[in-house]
Amino acid sequence: MSVVIVGGNERMVCQYETICRELGHTAKVFAKEKGGWKKQLGCPDLVVLFTSTVSHKMVNNALQEAKRNRIPVTRVRSSSASALKMALSTYQAG
Repeated sequence: MSVVIVGGNERMVCQYETICRELGHTAKVFAKEKGGWKKQLGCPDLVVLFTSTVSHKMVNNALQEAKRNRIPVTRVRSSSASALKMALSTYQAG
């Protein structure tokens, strides 16, 4: 399964990717808004939004792209490693 993570802490990008890899997923992480990031989203199986560490503009852009491509979105308030694991396990179970 491919996952796109929007938001989170810049210092934890490698940890987010490692967690996803350990659970058998490929991941792209966009911790900050950079030019053209919407085009780099692609068509993943899931978008994870860390809502406490991301701008409203970035959330809105991610939601627009997800809606346009019919990609499920899960919102997580905390940007911790355990919150990411919980979100991924919940998505797999549900």
